[in-house]
Amino acid sequence: MSIIAIKTVEDYEKIIGANEVAVLLFSADWADQCKQVGDAMEDLGKMFGDKLRFGKIIAEDFPEISMKHLIEAVPTVIFFKKGTAVDRIDGVNIAALTTKCKNLGATVTSDIPLEERLKTLINKAPLMIFMKGGRDAPRCGFSKQLIAIITETGFPYETFDILTDEEVRQGLKTYSDWPTYPQVYVKGELVGGLDIIKELQANNELEKTLRGE
Repeated sequence: MSIIAIKTVEDYEKIIGANEVAVLLFSADWADQCKQVGDAMEDLGKMFGDKLRFGKIIAEDFPEISMKHLIEAVPTVIFFKKGTAVDRIDGVNIAALTTKCKNLGATVTSDIPLEERLKTLINKAPLMIFMKGGRDAPRCGFSKQLIAIITETGFPYETFDILTDEEVRQGLKTYSDWPTYPQVYVKGELVGGLDIIKELQANNELEKTLRGE
């Protein structure tokens, strides 16, 4: 489930008053940190979409709502239960966001075997990258280098931020017998990490490999 963009006061009232727990990001287009939190929420929405509702509101566009919730800086995430604010996160704290979503939403993935979840994620796109952070905001040097190389090829790809899900982070290491991140998968098969990608690039074999040939 994608993040719902709050355009009117009615949108705001509808999302926070829903039966599901609402996770509302107070954001600003000019703040890079808001994009980082928004990317994490997109991933969390795919995991907990039938238990939680995720929304984003531009704080400066709704001063009365921002004042009501004591928004002093962005990003700020507030959790609502049937219209009442029950918790909040000020600033960037992806680990806390993930934990609170799991606790408040009674995670929908708990009954799904981990191996099945991993297979689904790995096959989400023909070219899938598991990394720290997202494509627009890598959170480690290795992930940043790898994204730069893959992006330069022009191949479309999807990413998954392993910092948003500790179960996936640990489970994928065992599942693929590859202990480090980032990890690159083509058509559901592990290619490897940054060193392998650099080696393929040096040997002019990278594009062929990314096509799955």
